[in-house]
Amino acid sequence: MMAADCEAWLNSNPVDAEDLSDSVSSGEEGDRKWSVSSKTVTEVNGGCVASSSIQEARLKAKAKRKLRKNSSRDSGRGDSLSDNGDVLKGSAAAPTSPKSKLMDRKTRLGKGRGLPKKGGAGGKGVWGRSGELYEPVKVDEKDPNFDEDQENCVYETVVPPLEESDFEKTVAPIVQEYFEHGDTNEVAELLSELNLGPMRSEVPSLAVSLALEAKASHRELTSRLLADLCGSVLSHRDMEKSFDKLLVELPDLVLDTPGAPQLVGQFIARAVNDQILSKTYIDGYRGKVDCEYARAALDRAVVLLKMSKGGLRIDGQWSIGGGQRSVTQLIKEVNLLLKEYILSGDLKEAERCLRDLEVPHFHHEFVYEAIVMVLESKGEKMFKMILQLLKSLSVSSIITVDQIRRGYERVYMDIAEINIDVPRAYYLLEQFVEKSFNMEIVGMKLRDKCPRRSRKRLVSEGDGEVVEMERF
Repeated sequence: MMAADCEAWLNSNPVDAEDLSDSVSSGEEGDRKWSVSSKTVTEVNGGCVASSSIQEARLKAKAKRKLRKNSSRDSGRGDSLSDNGDVLKGSAAAPTSPKSKLMDRKTRLGKGRGLPKKGGAGGKGVWGRSGELYEPVKVDEKDPNFDEDQENCVYETVVPPLEESDFEKTVAPIVQEYFEHGDTNEVAELLSELNLGPMRSEVPSLAVSLALEAKASHRELTSRLLADLCGSVLSHRDMEKSFDKLLVELPDLVLDTPGAPQLVGQFIARAVNDQILSKTYIDGYRGKVDCEYARAALDRAVVLLKMSKGGLRIDGQWSIGGGQRSVTQLIKEVNLLLKEYILSGDLKEAERCLRDLEVPHFHHEFVYEAIVMVLESKGEKMFKMILQLLKSLSVSSIITVDQIRRGYERVYMDIAEINIDVPRAYYLLEQFVEKSFNMEIVGMKLRDKCPRRSRKRLVSEGDGEVVEMERF
């Protein structure tokens, strides 16, 4: 039966001579099985077949292998053999190749318009077609899972109230950071994010207690912070409760800050002036205070409020930090400090006042003004007092060596202009620098930089010839 099928296929597809020569000389494994001499006789189906029949069977096997190879390449074309051995073009029957149409996902029919899959809405990382708008999904009330109560729910982020044990750990860093940047809006935003609850009235008392141990500029920042927080974050009632707590805790605050009663009194006066506290707040304590520290604080507040009616500005009682003041104002305060020292002679008070200025980068101005004051003076008292002051400030490292050097060099640069108003300025400066070197206020290098006024040598009549001879 197989021989008949192959013969019918060969009759319909004649084989060229080149194919015959290729099949004879082929080195494939199937050809080697059929390779025999022309005189060999093979028994097929119990009969004898001549060498010509063997050659014919060999060609049929060759054609059959070629057909299988072509069918595996063009599996989509549907070429297959019919029952009688004819090749059927475009048949819909699935080929026998393992790479069949059912296994191959890639189409070979050439259909399609070349558009992206799913109109560009498919693929990894794609959220839909370009320009497609998503409308809110309508809830089907007929859905058995529909819950009317759940649809009317409003979801919000709930912040738990701040506990008393965590209050100081949370708020104290915010206030201390405020002392560095001075932005009240940032503090208000941070506090509004916290659920303070009943601890809201504790914020002013904590800020004031931290400011008592800080600098004067920090107390000024605290007063501004209370004024900005009142109304937006804190109420007037919260402020009153906070200051009530401060008056009660004054005996404990005095242990760390001896001047706490006077400072709290200044805070109360400033709060009344800024309309944080009512004007009747102090009157409510008349005759009801047993603590001596609380009475001292209230008395201090009353005195300041009375002085404010006479023209004293309470809003400037703490003074402003050094970096926030103008140079002109700093120079005035330095001159006032030096004049007070000359009158009192108190070195400790002068050192304290210089620290309170909080301008370590501007101490060279203090040294400059002190030396100029000595040059413009007429007595030895100021000369000695300024030397003692500079020596004390140098030993305590309140004024650094660099600031002292810059102050002396500024005097060296301006000595020509100073000499116009003070004829003996060069001589006094030399004496002052020499004394400073002896007291180890300045070094040898800075002493040698001191300018000296050039002296003209007067030549007499008899020395004229000698001078001329020396020139030659």
